Amino acid sequence: MSSFSMLNRLIHIDASLSESLQTQIRQKLVEGILVGAIAPGSKLPSSRKLASQLNVSRNTVVLVYQALIAEGYIESKERSGIFVSEAISQGKVEQSPSEKRFNGTNSSNKHRFKGAIATTNATSCPADWRNYRFPFIDGKYDSSLMPIKEWREANAKANASSEIQAWGKLQSTEDDPMLLDQIRTKLLPRRGIQASTDEILITVGTQQALHLICQLFVNNEVQVAVEEPGYPEMRELLQHSGAKIQLQALDDKGIIVDDKLDQCDIIYTTPSHQTPTSITMPMDRRDELLSKAQQQDLLIIEDDFEFESNFLGQPHPALRSLDKDNRVVYISCLSKVIASGVQLGFIVADPSVITELKKIRKLMLRNPPLNNQRSVAYFLSMGYYDAYMMHLHQVFFERWLTLREALNIYLPDCINTGPIQGGTAYWITGPKQLDGEYLRQKAVEHGILIEPVKRYFAGTSYPSNCFRMGITSIANDRIREGVEKLADLIHQLTQEHEETLSSAKGKLLTDDELQQVLPGSILECQMVYGVPCTIELKENGVMLGRTGGNDNEVDSGRWWIHNGMYYRKWNLWGYGEMKGFYVIMDGDEMKWFDQNYCFVRQLDYCREHPATAHLSRS
Repeated sequence: MSSFSMLNRLIHIDASLSESLQTQIRQKLVEGILVGAIAPGSKLPSSRKLASQLNVSRNTVVLVYQALIAEGYIESKERSGIFVSEAISQGKVEQSPSEKRFNGTNSSNKHRFKGAIATTNATSCPADWRNYRFPFIDGKYDSSLMPIKEWREANAKANASSEIQAWGKLQSTEDDPMLLDQIRTKLLPRRGIQASTDEILITVGTQQALHLICQLFVNNEVQVAVEEPGYPEMRELLQHSGAKIQLQALDDKGIIVDDKLDQCDIIYTTPSHQTPTSITMPMDRRDELLSKAQQQDLLIIEDDFEFESNFLGQPHPALRSLDKDNRVVYISCLSKVIASGVQLGFIVADPSVITELKKIRKLMLRNPPLNNQRSVAYFLSMGYYDAYMMHLHQVFFERWLTLREALNIYLPDCINTGPIQGGTAYWITGPKQLDGEYLRQKAVEHGILIEPVKRYFAGTSYPSNCFRMGITSIANDRIREGVEKLADLIHQLTQEHEETLSSAKGKLLTDDELQQVLPGSILECQMVYGVPCTIELKENGVMLGRTGGNDNEVDSGRWWIHNGMYYRKWNLWGYGEMKGFYVIMDGDEMKWFDQNYCFVRQLDYCREHPATAHLSRS
């Protein structure tokens, strides 16, 4: 086949692509030359002929040819034309077309594996999660949040000639001193940590940090306490290191500190926002944990992967900042929206620990790429990271509140999220009869991704009615719609266990009975996230609501009775929409049913009476 015919098949111009015509032509030519589709020594068509063939200007092809000549891919021979360079194939090992390829599925080397990792390979979501309309998955980030302009500027500064010469002179095990100083002065003080540069080690993300720490501190004689449920990748690292693992239960303050820790050597914990429940460890539990470590001579590995992004109340100081005995090894990273591409984390520990970790790191990659380190250093020094974090905090706070509100409206008494203060995910406990894994499978059919919880548990026993919903990967304006669809699905899957208006125990109140019971009443209920709410129904039709908790809120609206139903409309809560309900009185409890006679678990934003609201006279 002639080179002209070959090029006709190889080069396809796509005007819809962002790449220029010149770039597209160059890429196809280089690809054809490197894979051998255009053989060394082959004559290429003239610039005029190729331009005519591709329907582009001759100047476009001339510029491509000039660039490829300069790069050594092709050469111009006087009076003969343009040819693929013969030198391009020098040093290349030729492979016979008949040479047998290895079949990797039947590898004869598997019996040699000594460090194979036994893992479930369970993931939080499918690889094509971006194709789903409602990806409630934590840790997969909305790429639109990336500060591209600012990051490009930081990269440009880091890759200036003078900068390349500066970081290029560093020894192979050194980290960028500029980045170390920026972490020391900009990031760590936010967590209350004071450190010198010899107490900091740069890593390729937090996962490498954990791996290095396991290499240094863990073997088959060491017992490590981990949270249950907890971070599965850390458990796998410990198992791979041969550690004895102590599964330590959680309560509403995080990891439980009890006598079970006395036999341990190391405690691994995620106190800022526990993985996977998002519980924030309060100060009294932090003090209790540090006291236990001092009494029993324990090492604490503190994984501060989210930098305690609290939305309700102030963040607590890191364990490392409270540590008086140098027992805490602190791990963190840049915001994961940036870290997912740059992959930089860091460890803060005693200088002797950092020295040993650096030796181990040298055996696997010496140090993270210095150009990336310098780019991050500039991103921090120019104030872009601070501005970016403030923006990210605001975006995630809005999404966090939107998800909480939607859960409260559409899945009120049906689910429980616990009294968390922040983070980027909710751990949700559904009705006892709910099969969380089946719900996840059915939700996918509706374009909804929720996260299974099985992988967070070390044992085979786990709460099958639980699942997680995150806010990092879904736009704010899709959250309400996604939760509403999920709520419909949950009701479908559990409806046989739900009361109906006709089957509910108690008395259905008439207009006259509603007029006797409701005016002047105070209704008490509880939100999905565990805080109380009171609703006062005044006799003049005014409705007042107030919530408890760290972010107590108030709202007002109006209520009325019509055709045997109670109606209400808040000014702000419940999206300000009018809703009507049938009311059944069962002793001192009220049960609320919607206009379709379906049992309503909680009718409003977190302020309305739930499926059973207690009533008292004011």
